[in-house]
Amino acid sequence: MSARVFALHGGLIAVLLALHFLLPVYHHGNFARVMVLACYAIGYNVLFGYTGLLSLGHAMFFAAGMYGMGLPLHYLGIGAELAFLAGLASAALLALVVGLLALRTVGVAFMIVTLMFSEAVYLTILLAGRWTRGDEGLVLARPERVFLGLDLSNPDIRYLVALGLFALCLVGTLWLVRQPSGRVLIAIRENEERAQLLGYDIFRHKLAAVVISGTISGAAGAAYGLMFGYVGASFAEVQYSIFPLLWVLLGGAGTIIGPFFGVLFMFYLIDLSSGLTSAYMLIAGVALVLLTLFAPQGLAGELRRRWVRWLP
Repeated sequence: MSARVFALHGGLIAVLLALHFLLPVYHHGNFARVMVLACYAIGYNVLFGYTGLLSLGHAMFFAAGMYGMGLPLHYLGIGAELAFLAGLASAALLALVVGLLALRTVGVAFMIVTLMFSEAVYLTILLAGRWTRGDEGLVLARPERVFLGLDLSNPDIRYLVALGLFALCLVGTLWLVRQPSGRVLIAIRENEERAQLLGYDIFRHKLAAVVISGTISGAAGAAYGLMFGYVGASFAEVQYSIFPLLWVLLGGAGTIIGPFFGVLFMFYLIDLSSGLTSAYMLIAGVALVLLTLFAPQGLAGELRRRWVRWLP
C-alpha cells in the first residue's frame, strides 16, 4: 500500500477521531450515525462499485444483521457479543442463499430478483410480528447494549466504537480491492466476458462479492441496532435499499472513501433542508439532480478524475 494512499485514509480516520473531541453534542451523535451508515454503504460499494452488480434489495442484509442480533439478544439474553456474531452469521447466510439464486440472472433480472427477496424478508418480519413486533419494533434496554464491557448507550463510547467499525470496514475494503481477487472483481465490472476468457471463475467471484457485501451490510445493521437501541421493520423497507445506492453514487462508485462522503452529504442535506421547510425532500431532490448532472462520477469520483488520479 503506497504511502499517500495510507496517508489519505489514515488521515480521514484521524480527522474523525479529532472531531470526537470537537463536535457539539448534536453533530457528535449525527457523525456516529453517519459512520455506521457509511459501513452499510461500503458494503454496497463492494457489490455495485467494484463488481458492477446493481442490487435493489440490500436492505434485507442490513435487516438480517439487525434482527439476527436483536432477536436472540432480546429474547434469549445471550449477550451483545454473541448477538452481534449471530447478526453477522444471519446476514452472511442470507447473502449466500440469495447469491446462489440471484446470480443465475443478469442485468435487470438480477435487480428485480434482489428486490423481490428483500420484499420477502420485509413481509416475513411483519408476519412474525409476535416476535419482531412489526412496525413497532424492539427497543433494546440499556443493560442489553453492553458490548465487551462498553456501554453503547454512552455517546462518547458509541462514537468511538462507530469509528472503530468504520475504520475496520474502510481498511478492510481497501485491502480487498488491492488483492488479486479484488482486481478480478474490477475486471468483471469492466468486461465480464474478457475476464471469463482469461480463465477466472466468474460465478465464484460474484458469489464471494455478494457474501462479503451482505456481511458488511449486516455488520452495519447489527451495530446500528446495538448502538442506537432500536430494531425495526422500517430498516427492511425499499427506501433502505435505495439509500445505499444513492450514497454510493453521490460519493463515487468504485472509490474507497466515496461511500462515507455520500452518506455525510445526503444526511446533512436532508437534515438542513428539513429545518427550512416541510418540502425538504424537494430541496434534497433538486440538489441531488444538480450534483448528478455536474459531478456524474460522484464527489470522490470527480476528485479522482480531475486532480487525484491515484485515488483508489
